[in-house]
Amino acid sequence: MSRPDVTLMSALMSPVGRKVLTGVTGIGLVVFVIVHMIGNLSYLLPDPQAYNAYAHKLMSWGWLLYTMEIGLALCFLLHAIVGISIQVRRRKARPTGYKAYKSAGSPSRSGYSARSMILTGIILLGFLILHLNSFKFGPGEAEGYTAILQSGEEVRDLRRLMTEKFQEPLYAFGYPVVMILLGMHMRHGVWSALQSLGMMSRRLSPYLYTFAAVLGALVAIGFLVVPLYIYFSA
Repeated sequence: MSRPDVTLMSALMSPVGRKVLTGVTGIGLVVFVIVHMIGNLSYLLPDPQAYNAYAHKLMSWGWLLYTMEIGLALCFLLHAIVGISIQVRRRKARPTGYKAYKSAGSPSRSGYSARSMILTGIILLGFLILHLNSFKFGPGEAEGYTAILQSGEEVRDLRRLMTEKFQEPLYAFGYPVVMILLGMHMRHGVWSALQSLGMMSRRLSPYLYTFAAVLGALVAIGFLVVPLYIYFSA
């Protein structure tokens, strides 16, 4: 009896394949989030036009930037769809759940951040839509948001837009709350991704779990610094 051919799609849609997909896309999104956070922190540099210069540099990439944005969008959607399907299958297989979360042998990693992955993911998706509408598709040069760089070049004044948005209490305090949820999502997501990609061992597990927790906390702090600084310094 001949063995049926295993297609790439069937392999990716297998239980192991879905975990690998969420792991790969998750790590890709983590890299983007860290780069984006570093870019946001340029707002705090002594040069008041540093953030605008950074944003303009990205826009100057043209088609390469659009290609990356499309790739990020597909990565995000794939990560969300596959991640939700994994959680749904788990709940169908265990509809009543457990009264207590325990682990035989090693310490349990089923903390609140692990059990709330769908909830935090949905909140992050809603936030992303609002964030893009406010900043990427928000007012630009046509609406008078212009700035002059040291080179004399006129660019979109994203720094002014960010300053105005984070002077509003809803943005100033809502944004940090969502960033804390992002940190929680990353805490379990990074550890789970490394596990799915076969980078975990019993000896390394506690260190990588700590690394994921520290990384999630640092990203959350890195993102909430700017809005709180703007709100209280303005």
